[in-house]
Amino acid sequence: MKYQVRERLFTIGEDFWIEDEHGDKAFLVDAKVLRIRDTFELKDAGGRVVAVIKHKALSVRDAMKIEDSRGDVIATVRKKLFTPFRDKYHVELRDGGELEVHGNLIEKDYRIESHGDRIAEISRKWFRLRDSYGVKIADGADAGLLLAVAVCVDHLVEED
Repeated sequence: MKYQVRERLFTIGEDFWIEDEHGDKAFLVDAKVLRIRDTFELKDAGGRVVAVIKHKALSVRDAMKIEDSRGDVIATVRKKLFTPFRDKYHVELRDGGELEVHGNLIEKDYRIESHGDRIAEISRKWFRLRDSYGVKIADGADAGLLLAVAVCVDHLVEED
């Protein structure tokens, strides 16, 4: 499944919809205004909270936490300390698993991998709108989690 995400809208107070490849509203990114740190809720089309994304304050490396609807941390996204040839982010999952995010993050041409298998691909080449990029999710992968990871990466890259 492919999703369309509007870029440069990850500011507090600006909500927006992530649409599927057919143009239907699939997920709402609800930016919370009255919070000390950057917080976004990812909601499905029915309004159910799929993930809560929080910028981790006062950390050695910029990081964002992804929580489930109960407030339990399910993933932490952070930039790798040393990456000489390309941007690379690392995702630590609650169950002990890991995801690697690498490619050209500024140009929105990167992939998310689990154990070397591509589970999501992010590219702005799929849509004609200049301020959008696509997120293609592999069959059986957790769309909510991977879209939340893409939101985190986009937000962290914008801050660099």
